[in-house]
Amino acid sequence: MDEITIFGLRACDTCRKAETALSAAGKDVNFVDIRAEPLERSDFERFFNALGEALVNRRSTTWRGLSEEARAADPLALLTAHPTLMKRPVIEAGGTLTLGWDKATQAHYLG
Repeated sequence: MDEITIFGLRACDTCRKAETALSAAGKDVNFVDIRAEPLERSDFERFFNALGEALVNRRSTTWRGLSEEARAADPLALLTAHPTLMKRPVIEAGGTLTLGWDKATQAHYLG
């Protein structure tokens, strides 16, 4: 597998666990902190097209802080305005996108 890019937040425990595990397995990992390096709408569009509604983290503190009117907005507009609404991590490798760091994702990248 070529370079693996993790899109997430440095403060996110799950993102750090994914980065640590992938690096320990000898993978070439590029971490993109979406707060420090905001993504373009086109990036969120690409993620949303591949991963669907699961990309919007409706359990997040950010989501709970939004009004009902704001929650009803277009998901891409919400993600662009509030990048921390993105479920994390989004991992990209070899043209494939995965979401989260569950056992299936770990098996996919770590074997």
